[in-house]
Amino acid sequence: MESVWVQTAIGAIKFVSLVYDIITMPIYLVIQRPWKRRQLARRVKAKIIQQDATSITYRSVDSPGEMHVKMLQNNIDTLERMFNFVTKIHTTKRCIGTRQILGEEDEMQPNGRMFKKFRMGEYMWRNFIETEHAAACFGRGLRELGQQPKQNIVIFAETRAEWMIAAHGCFKQNMPVVTIYATLGDDGVAHGINETEVTTVITSHELLPKFKTVLAITPNVKKIIFMEDQLHPTETTGFKEGVEIIPFSKVVEIGNTSKIPGSPPTADDTAIIMYTSGSTGTPKGVLLSHANCIGTMKNFCDIFKIYPDDVLIGFLPLAHVFELLAESVCLLTGVPIGYSTPLTLIDSSSKVMKGCKGDASILKPTCMTSVPLILDRISKGINDKVNAEKPMKKAFFKFAYNYKSKWCARGFQTPLMDKILFKKIAKLLGGRIRSVLSGGAPLAPDTHEQIKLCLCVDVIQGYGLTETTAGAAVMDEWDMEYSRVGAPSSSNDIRLVNWEEGNYRVTNKPFPQGEIVVGGTTVSKGYYKLPGKTEEEFFEEDGQRWFRTGDVGEVHPDGVLKIIDRKKDLVKLQAGEYVSLGKVESELKTCPVVENICVYGDPTKQYVVSLVVPNPKHLEDIAERLDIRGVEFEDLCGNKKVEKAVLQELAEHGRKCKLHRTEIPAAVHLCKDIWTPDMGLVTAAFKLKRKDIQERYQTEINKMYSS
Repeated sequence: MESVWVQTAIGAIKFVSLVYDIITMPIYLVIQRPWKRRQLARRVKAKIIQQDATSITYRSVDSPGEMHVKMLQNNIDTLERMFNFVTKIHTTKRCIGTRQILGEEDEMQPNGRMFKKFRMGEYMWRNFIETEHAAACFGRGLRELGQQPKQNIVIFAETRAEWMIAAHGCFKQNMPVVTIYATLGDDGVAHGINETEVTTVITSHELLPKFKTVLAITPNVKKIIFMEDQLHPTETTGFKEGVEIIPFSKVVEIGNTSKIPGSPPTADDTAIIMYTSGSTGTPKGVLLSHANCIGTMKNFCDIFKIYPDDVLIGFLPLAHVFELLAESVCLLTGVPIGYSTPLTLIDSSSKVMKGCKGDASILKPTCMTSVPLILDRISKGINDKVNAEKPMKKAFFKFAYNYKSKWCARGFQTPLMDKILFKKIAKLLGGRIRSVLSGGAPLAPDTHEQIKLCLCVDVIQGYGLTETTAGAAVMDEWDMEYSRVGAPSSSNDIRLVNWEEGNYRVTNKPFPQGEIVVGGTTVSKGYYKLPGKTEEEFFEEDGQRWFRTGDVGEVHPDGVLKIIDRKKDLVKLQAGEYVSLGKVESELKTCPVVENICVYGDPTKQYVVSLVVPNPKHLEDIAERLDIRGVEFEDLCGNKKVEKAVLQELAEHGRKCKLHRTEIPAAVHLCKDIWTPDMGLVTAAFKLKRKDIQERYQTEINKMYSS
């Protein structure tokens, strides 16, 4: 009876909405002019500048934007010049902010356990003059402590205001910054420190204890500078003898009275040695010059419109080129950056005390950067909340979502539906977010659409690698499709080259396909101390530098790129079918029961299998449907009935995502352990390390193929 009542109620709502649409259509046509949006979405964004039987090259048709031109006029070709320039313009405007932590208290959880939570205050801000002065003092302080220009220095710390101050202090003294992910294990940290021969490491209160063991395998390190904690004093005893442990504030204090002048870099000098996340082996240090960084900043400025009240919330790792350059664009354009962490981001985050607001609610940002992993989790969180509602609310959400999706696809906006439902969801991130920039990996079309519709934001996807200083291509804000990464940026050309083994050719119909090769001012000088690898993946041609990405793409008639495969992720099965493992994982990762997934294909077999880290809540729901109750998570993972049910869910989800029969896993193993960088199964950027996963689970893979 309830379902009949729900269907009747939704039928009535559909009728009312139809009447509403008929009455308001003329008004919306005049006000919103949807045909203009459709025209902008369809416009040609890149042209062909070279074409033959084996390759095709595209270049942006857009002219440089206002800020791009201003940078050229003012000869801004280094990060040091950029910061000096913007400080004179923005002076006392808010620059970087840190949330006050007033205290830490035990809080009883519903399950009876006690957790430490933060009692938090307001954001404390430094203006541009104060930030530039702190950076200059920090740079001079490093010189007083013996650090020299062109001598490498490591920053191994979480994203925070001091990270940016430290980096710009180093840029002012022409010290290349070596960035290492805060989530790397001891061996990864030691590798980056030893290979770059640094003597000084900048770290944080939280990560300093790691060096009690790391210093034993990093003999060159003589000084460690740590960023202090707001609440707790830092323990500085028990470290290797002969290594100085110095507070960050002390270095700034030393530099404040120093008379050492700055040592400005040139455009060709190395700004950053950025270690890749190492998905296919040992992390490689990518050499990024000041010219590379400025090139990407010009790209971003040409794409994004900046408004006077814009605010960015910064929480992704600054050791990732994408976040570092996005925040640098904020500095360039006068957009304040309020720092956050995943533990304090929203009201329900794990370290936020009950009754206290998360960082987004206090900061009310308008822009944020993200990666697909985080957006997938937000998307699943929305779905979980909807599925837990009563049937009527659930049915109304489905109707509202489909209604908005239909009208947005026609170029319209839905202000009434947004006010009734979607703006309430958007309050999750402070209620003012208008733009989310996603990078680091391909974003699933379903996630892209859901985040855009439910949070009432523009989700702009970009494409690039550390080797291309991030932004090789950025999606146009008017693009209405969900699976493309944009046209070549203003400082880059994008070339497709035939890859015969995968049957990807520039002569393919309906669209040219091939390996993506990126050329332009943002392409790196190469890998640190790896001349052979540099020669293999980089080359000079047509007066510019090029990088072979290993990604496979196709370009549509409007000049927009779509990532369709990756050379290293392609496996050929026994019957001759090619399966793109990364593509399959990207689709199946949006299945509610999947927390993480690795698909494996044996070339001697006719099907692929999967290793799944299940979402505990969804696994319990499946067990309950099978009448299995009171069983621990680890035991559920080993239960054959549960395993079979998960496999069915994967198959159904795969078919819904239009995966081919050979792409849908024929067997599944449920992994009890969450894959973390510390385990060595994913990189610091949470990309899969296929070889390591295969080695760890080889017995389980063999069982899946023999069953």
